[in-house]
Amino acid sequence: MHQALPPALRDAVDDFAEHLSRVRNRSAHTVRAYVTDLVSLLDHAVRMGCVDLAELDLSVLRSWLARQRTTGAARTSLARRAASARAFSGWAHRAGLLPADVGAALASPRAHRELPSVLRADQVAALVEAPSRQTPPTNPPPTNQAGTDPAGTNTAGTDPADPNSAGLNSARPDQEHTGLVRADVAAGSAQGAAERAEAVSLRDRVLLELLYATGVRVSEACGLDVGDVDHGRRVIRVFGKGGRERAVPYGVPAQRALDDWLRRGRPAMVAAHSGEALLLGARGGRLNPTTARQIVGAYAETAGLPRTSPHGLRHSAATHLLEGGADLRAVQELLGHSSLASTQIYTHVSVERLRAAYRQAHPRA
Repeated sequence: MHQALPPALRDAVDDFAEHLSRVRNRSAHTVRAYVTDLVSLLDHAVRMGCVDLAELDLSVLRSWLARQRTTGAARTSLARRAASARAFSGWAHRAGLLPADVGAALASPRAHRELPSVLRADQVAALVEAPSRQTPPTNPPPTNQAGTDPAGTNTAGTDPADPNSAGLNSARPDQEHTGLVRADVAAGSAQGAAERAEAVSLRDRVLLELLYATGVRVSEACGLDVGDVDHGRRVIRVFGKGGRERAVPYGVPAQRALDDWLRRGRPAMVAAHSGEALLLGARGGRLNPTTARQIVGAYAETAGLPRTSPHGLRHSAATHLLEGGADLRAVQELLGHSSLASTQIYTHVSVERLRAAYRQAHPRA
């Protein structure tokens, strides 16, 4: 659809993408999302008779959103697309491509925010301890010899051949956990299978510990380098959205998991191309976020817990911090939220949990 746009509109899309990437320092994923929305908008504008970007006006933007709504787009999707349109309109006006910032007056539906599901503290403990209790299978199946991810995932800077990513689109949930260690063990020689199995368990343990202890995003955890860990102060340096840097503390259990991983686990999985990556995949590259999500979900299922993701651990960490008396601003800083409104949803989670406990326990509830 991008190539089908008139040259002037196509150039505007490319320039806006470059602006997002170079000036705004947005991630490749964010840039793709903006560009996808923008191409859809401009394609709609062309269908309405706009042959030049200067002809884009508020009625076209509203018509585009209305069409999205009639095709079944969710409120959250409509809100995001409206934000994309406003961002492009503002940029195009500043760049002299639009006579006015027509998107400034564009309203969007208020996105309905569901309260995130969180695990109890005892459930989190069962999850992070699951790798230590796991016994790796002794007869692993053959691994993918092509050296590529069968699911087609090839994340820049990650291990594209990590067998933990294999079968992402086809594996049933009850197959995921048994395949995690099995695939990683098979990636090494038979002689080093036991050592490799221990290394994989240590990696999985430190991944789970760090996700909950720090509340970082899965992409942030996978992006950590060895040098980002300050063992003396028990703090990690995290680069979040927009390249914003923050320091996040972690506790003693995470420190023990880190020590074990760096002393016994990482040396068994490191390769010439590992670089400074803290968490490694099966063939020594940086751990893929997709694989990390599979690891969390598989261990949660094995432990008999509700369906859980790395972001679920982030939700749980934030909620437990607030329930323990942490200041909302401090939690905002730890999570790397640019707006306090993003953090406030966890106060609602805590209130709902309090109400549920009240209804269950109080005789006059």
